[in-house]
Amino acid sequence: MKTLLAFAMVAAATGAHAQTTVTLGGVADAALRQVSNDGRGTERSLVSGGNATSRLVFRGSEDLGGGLAASFWLEHGLALDTGSPAQAAQFWDRRSTLSLASKTLGELRAGRDFVPSYSNWSRYDPFGYVGVGSSSNLISASPVGPIKSAFGSNPNTVVRSSNAVQWLMPSGWGGLEGGLMVAAGEGGTAATGQHKVVGARLGYAGDSFGVSAAHTRSTNDLTGDQAFTDSAIGAQLNLGFARASAAWRRFEQDAAAQTNLLVGAWVPLGPGELKLSWTRAEMSGSAAGASIDGNGARQWALGYFYNLSKRSALYGTLSHLDNEGAHTLAVPGGISGMAGGGSSRGVEIGIRHTF
Repeated sequence: MKTLLAFAMVAAATGAHAQTTVTLGGVADAALRQVSNDGRGTERSLVSGGNATSRLVFRGSEDLGGGLAASFWLEHGLALDTGSPAQAAQFWDRRSTLSLASKTLGELRAGRDFVPSYSNWSRYDPFGYVGVGSSSNLISASPVGPIKSAFGSNPNTVVRSSNAVQWLMPSGWGGLEGGLMVAAGEGGTAATGQHKVVGARLGYAGDSFGVSAAHTRSTNDLTGDQAFTDSAIGAQLNLGFARASAAWRRFEQDAAAQTNLLVGAWVPLGPGELKLSWTRAEMSGSAAGASIDGNGARQWALGYFYNLSKRSALYGTLSHLDNEGAHTLAVPGGISGMAGGGSSRGVEIGIRHTF
C-alpha cells in the first residue's frame, strides 16, 4: 500500500506532458514438423510457433516525467498455420496489462500475465518453452498428478494468471530482480479459469552468473483446503564459449507431487547458436486414490538457430521423449493413443520473423 501511495503521489506531482506512443509488433513463426509415437506411426504437419509463439502485440507508453511512465501491453496468440486465434475463448490470451512504472520504485502491473514460477523456469529453457524440444512437453495436466488434481482439464496457473496485480522490482538494485503477484478468484471457479494466486520471485542477475527462486500458490473450488503450489529454482552461468543452465521445479497438491529437472546449454556456432537440453519429470505420492510413484518421463533435445538478419532466422530441432510407468507424454503434433511407457520422437525445421 505504501508503494501504491508513493506511485500516486509522484504521478500527481509530475503530471502528464507527453503523448502515448503506440507500437504494433509481434512474431510470425512456422515450421514443418514430424512426430513418431510408439505403436501409433508418424504424423507430419505444418505448425505455428516452433521457435517462438506466433503473436500480435499492441503496446504503448507515455512518459509522465520525473522518471514515471504509464504503459499498456496487449498480446494475442496466433495459429499461423490456420489463421485462427491460439485460444478461441480469450482474444488477448497471452498478456493484457496496464502499468505504472517508476525508475526508482519499480512497476505496478495489472491484468493477465506470467506467474512468478513460470518466469523463473522458462528463462532456463534453451528452447523457450515451445517446439519439439520444449520443457513444456513434460509439464501437462493429462497424467494423474498434482496439476490434474488441482485444475482438471480447466485453465491452470502453471504459466499465466488472470485478474492479477504485480509489483516488479526496478533495475539498478545491485543486480537484484523479482516481484510479487496477487490474483483474486473473483467468486469464480476452476471451470471459468479464475483462481486465487499469491506468488513471489527473487533473483540475482550478473554479467557471468545468475540465480533465482520463485514460489506460486493457487487455490480454487477443486483444491479445497490443499492449495496447489509451484516452486522453481534455477541458475545460469556464462562460460564465455557457452552458457549453461540448471533448474528445478516442483508441483504439489494434497498428497501428489511432480518434480522436474532441466539442464540446458547455448553454444555460439557461426552466425547462429546451438541449443541443447535434458529434462526429466518424476511423480510421487498419490492422486485420485492411487499411487503415482514410478510414473514420469525424460527428454533430450538438440537444435540450431541460424540468423538470416536481425529479424529473421531459420531453425531446426530434434527431440526424443521416453516415458516411464503409466505416463503417455509425447512431443506435440503426433498421433494420440500411445501406450504407457512409450517413446515419442520429433523433428522440425522452420523460419521465424519478428516485426
